[in-house]
Amino acid sequence: MPKTLAEIVAGKPGAVTMNKGIAMSCWEPHAGQVPLIIQAGWFTADDVIMETVSSPEEVVRLGADAIAFSIGVRGPNEGKYMKSLAHVVNQASRFDLPVIAHIYPRDFSGVPKPLHDAENIAWAARAGLECGADIIKVAYTGDVKSFSQIVSTCPVPIVAAGGPKSETLVEALKLMRDACQAGARGATIGRNIWGNSNPARALQAFKLVVLEKEEPEAVFKQLFQRTP
Repeated sequence: MPKTLAEIVAGKPGAVTMNKGIAMSCWEPHAGQVPLIIQAGWFTADDVIMETVSSPEEVVRLGADAIAFSIGVRGPNEGKYMKSLAHVVNQASRFDLPVIAHIYPRDFSGVPKPLHDAENIAWAARAGLECGADIIKVAYTGDVKSFSQIVSTCPVPIVAAGGPKSETLVEALKLMRDACQAGARGATIGRNIWGNSNPARALQAFKLVVLEKEEPEAVFKQLFQRTP
C-alpha cells in the first residue's frame, strides 16, 4: 500500500479517497500534496454489514479535505442508509466539511447485485441530493443521453464511479470519456488505476481523457506503447 500510494500521489490526482486506517498509517509523507478524502461508510451488497466507521470530527482531525459516505439504495434498508447519510451531512456542517455521497442501487430479487440502468441511477442521484450531499458519485449508465439527463437535472455536481476492473484500460478510459461527455464533473476511479501494473501511468491516462478531453486510444498509444 505505501508503494502504490506513493506512485499515485506522484501522479497528482485531484484527490485520493481512502479509509481512515490507511490514512493513519500511510498518509503522513503525502499530507498537503493532494487533497485527502476519508471514506466513512461501509456496507456489503447483501447489507450484512452496514456501518459508519468514522465521523466528520475524526476526519477533520486526520487532516482530510472532505468525507465520503457510501450507501445502498433500492433495498429493504434504503431508509436507514439515507438517514445515516443525512446524519453525516448534518455533523459535517459543523466543520464546513464537504460530503461526497457514493450511492449504489441494488437488485434484491435474487443474489444482490448492482444496478446501472438510468432509472435506478437517477434515483440514486436524487437520494444523495435529498440527503444534502455536496457531491454525488454514481455509476455511469453506459449511455450518454440518459446520463446527461440525470446530470442536467441534479443541482449538485455528479462524478462517475470508475466501476469494476475493466478487461482493458482502453475500455475503462472510454467509459470515463463518455461519462464526462454526458456532463459528469469528473470520476472516482479505484481498481482501474491501483489495479493496473503501472498505476502512475494509468492515472496519467485518465487525467488526459477526463481533464484534457483526449481520445482513449491515442492516450493509450502515447503512454503504454511508446518506445521507452
